[in-house]
Amino acid sequence: MAARIGLVKRLNCVLLNTKLSVLSAGVRRCSALSYSESHKEFTSKRVRRKFIDFFKEGHEHRVVSSSPVRPRGDPSLLFVNAGMNQFKPILLGCPDPRSEMASYRRVVNSQKCVRAGGKHNDLEDVGKDVYHHTFFEMLGNWSFGDYFKVEACAMAWQLLTEEYGIPADRLYVSYFSGDVANGLPADEETRQIWLSMGVRPDHVLPFGMKDNFWEMGETGPCGPCTEIHYDHVGNRNASSLVNADSPDVVEIWNLVFMQYNREVSGSLRPLPQCSVDTGMGLERLVTILQGKRSNYDTDLFTPLLTAIHQCSKAPAYQGRTGETDVGQVDMAYRVVADHIRTLSVCIADGVYPGMTGAELVLRRILRRAVRFSTEVLQAPEGSLASLVPTVVHLFLYADISLCVFFFIFVLISVSIVLLFLSASVAWSLHRNLGFPLDLIDLMLEEKGKMVDKKEMALRSQPEEDDEDRVDQLDLHSLAELQSQGVPHTDDSPKYCYSLGTDGKYVFQPCRASVLALYCDGSLVSEVSEGQRCGVILDQTSFYAEQGGQAHDQGYFTKDGLQDVLFPVKSVRLAGGYVVHQVTAAETLRTGDQVQLNLDEANRMGCMVKHTATHLLNFALRELLGPSVSQRGSHCTANRLRFDFSVKVQWLSDYLQQVEELVQDIIHQNAEVYVEEIPLSKAKQITGLRTIDEVYPDPVRVVSVAVPVSDLLNSNSTEQASVELCCGTHLLRTGAIRDFVIVSERQMVKGISRIIAVTGDEAKKSLAVQVGAASSLSIPAAQRLSKEVGLLMNVVDITPIPQWQRRELQTRLKAMQKTSNNTIRKLEIKEAALKAKELLVKHSNKPVVVDLIHTDSISVLMKTVLQLSKSTPDSMVMLLSHLQFSGKVLCACQVPKGSASGSALKWAHSVCARLGGNADGSTDVAKGEGKAAKLTDITDILHWAEEFAQNKIRKAS
Repeated sequence: MAARIGLVKRLNCVLLNTKLSVLSAGVRRCSALSYSESHKEFTSKRVRRKFIDFFKEGHEHRVVSSSPVRPRGDPSLLFVNAGMNQFKPILLGCPDPRSEMASYRRVVNSQKCVRAGGKHNDLEDVGKDVYHHTFFEMLGNWSFGDYFKVEACAMAWQLLTEEYGIPADRLYVSYFSGDVANGLPADEETRQIWLSMGVRPDHVLPFGMKDNFWEMGETGPCGPCTEIHYDHVGNRNASSLVNADSPDVVEIWNLVFMQYNREVSGSLRPLPQCSVDTGMGLERLVTILQGKRSNYDTDLFTPLLTAIHQCSKAPAYQGRTGETDVGQVDMAYRVVADHIRTLSVCIADGVYPGMTGAELVLRRILRRAVRFSTEVLQAPEGSLASLVPTVVHLFLYADISLCVFFFIFVLISVSIVLLFLSASVAWSLHRNLGFPLDLIDLMLEEKGKMVDKKEMALRSQPEEDDEDRVDQLDLHSLAELQSQGVPHTDDSPKYCYSLGTDGKYVFQPCRASVLALYCDGSLVSEVSEGQRCGVILDQTSFYAEQGGQAHDQGYFTKDGLQDVLFPVKSVRLAGGYVVHQVTAAETLRTGDQVQLNLDEANRMGCMVKHTATHLLNFALRELLGPSVSQRGSHCTANRLRFDFSVKVQWLSDYLQQVEELVQDIIHQNAEVYVEEIPLSKAKQITGLRTIDEVYPDPVRVVSVAVPVSDLLNSNSTEQASVELCCGTHLLRTGAIRDFVIVSERQMVKGISRIIAVTGDEAKKSLAVQVGAASSLSIPAAQRLSKEVGLLMNVVDITPIPQWQRRELQTRLKAMQKTSNNTIRKLEIKEAALKAKELLVKHSNKPVVVDLIHTDSISVLMKTVLQLSKSTPDSMVMLLSHLQFSGKVLCACQVPKGSASGSALKWAHSVCARLGGNADGSTDVAKGEGKAAKLTDITDILHWAEEFAQNKIRKAS
């Protein structure tokens, strides 16, 4: 590998000698220009445009649009936080070979990034200085197995010094100095490249792993990087300030050379294909080109700061930090300006403030913005919404304008009264209500208090993830398969099924050859009985989990061993190869012939649910309008889940109509049409439903009731469910049989989730009839209340139409309220009778202690209260003995303000003698204990009365 890299380096150097000579001349010409004159030319839009055009027109890079800030199918990220996120499938060696992404070699883009949560979290630093942001734009260029170090450095230097006119003597470059522990040598190749381009030796600086070795995560592609730093002051040697957290010398561009892979063991292994990943923050670059020292002084922020000033009562922004920023006014300006950008971009990309994950982070950002806006800048309520049009004007992303209406609807003032703050309360505010920790600290400082940081740190530790990870092909094995010429799996047989004359689906049998076996992180030629392995076949009828549909189930049989089954645990797709996870029931070798046996009932269930999902998507959009946008789905054989955004306030009011529309299409037994066509052609279909994914080309179009050819005609005005989809579907909708929405709930603001079932499960229903009589006894009323509670639980979990569930829940809640009122009235009535009897028995006694019969602490307490009301100067204690369990209930009351003692102390002393405890107040208390015999109760009654008499004597 090292020899190959060395050869490539020498060849590249030869090819680029002429280019570097021209470049050096260009640098010298540029240095002679008046740098201050160029400041006026570089608006932020021109800086962004020049970057893209430089790589597109001058170096044949493909322009790829920014992906949304919500990551595509990457649960490890809350937000897209770097330009490389959308290209991870390429770097990991597993892009869909039919997708456009698989053809990427040279790419350039400007990526929307959010760093506010997870590993990269700048939220609590925003506002304190003049360069941290939660949202920023990452300018980047990539090479995937094309050019490497020489070209990357040459292009970066040419762009900065020639195109942008930055003086070369203000730029410093760093390179990787090596690491003994990881067995990594210094990146002398990169150092020599910079020197050969004319960069002064004292401007080429070595740094270690922390600064100049970039890693994607704990595992995955990584490599040395070279960073370009800019000295704002100039006319000096600032090498000592590089990577020293100096505001005068800042990093502007990072060029990462991905040439290793971090293995699970922690070791580094050379990559089969080297790549380049670069990233330069637009905000910092614009600051330099506009001759500013603060990102907030550029045209990316000044219009926003002006708009904030116009709607606040604070003085104009002056750019102060630290102690000079009296009252944190300028910090508030920076916070609001930064956060409104983040909120606008995230909401436009479908991330709304909520209670979990990225939504919770956005809620924290919103609350932080509202607090600084209203409390520090004294802006009126709703001011944040008025800033959104300014954000729209500043960005290229026109879809941001869609979030204006959201802001006007959702932004409200936030007022907080803090009586005390333990670490647990602070953490609750932080985790559940969205308050950033720095705001909690700030509010506490105002009150002269602080939170226990050690306890807070313990609470913030992430929980362990015990999820059993399925083995998957690593990029080295993928590269090895490709180098060996192993063809991608032909999975077209998964679509080979038909409808028989009897109305049943017929799935064609599939025979296949074992092309490769993957076990314990490497490719092997043979696995033994009991070994867990991944099996790659030349073809398969098994569906690999993708597109929201669960993978198929079933088993293999091996030729000659038809009675030995190889159960398939899961089916995954990796870089064009379908990997069947099995535990070998017998020796299995490459070249073996196997018969694939599909679990047809499971597959049919998935097909039914997937087609029903398409109908649900169509029905929601038909009834609720174009604001319905799919956010995710998952289909199994048992049920379907569908997540979507919608602007309708009372979604539950429409569920019955949605169900009825889906059922109408089912009863029509409409034909389901599938056709594979070029992606560009498919996108021209009117009404096509897509989600933010990378689609293969050509792509499968699934249409219900209307042939795809008619939709392509554009003459068809008929409304149809039509989507891009790789899933398996029914041939006619009638097989769904029935459709019921069993659950609908709002996941976060603006995002709802529907759970639905089909077939026999949908036909199940629950009929609840509850009658109540006004003459029930307390035990009967209590039983009724308990039964109603159980029925409510049954209604919650039984697959019935959601609109029916709501009706039943309403009726049951009313029934429970009625039964609880009945219980309360009966208890009051019973307590009044018992109190009346006791009043006759103990008239005018200063201490009333007695035993009554009831198994309800509520009745006992009500009797004490009624008796005390009739004898306000008496100390009253009543006990009840539940003979079956031996439990003793106790309740007592003493005259308010009495000097004769505390009700709580009285009850506690009595219950303690019974091995129990009590709670309550000085006036009223209750508790419980245990007594095996009635004689024990008699003794405790005497003791309780004597205890009270002693208190009275001492008080007098």
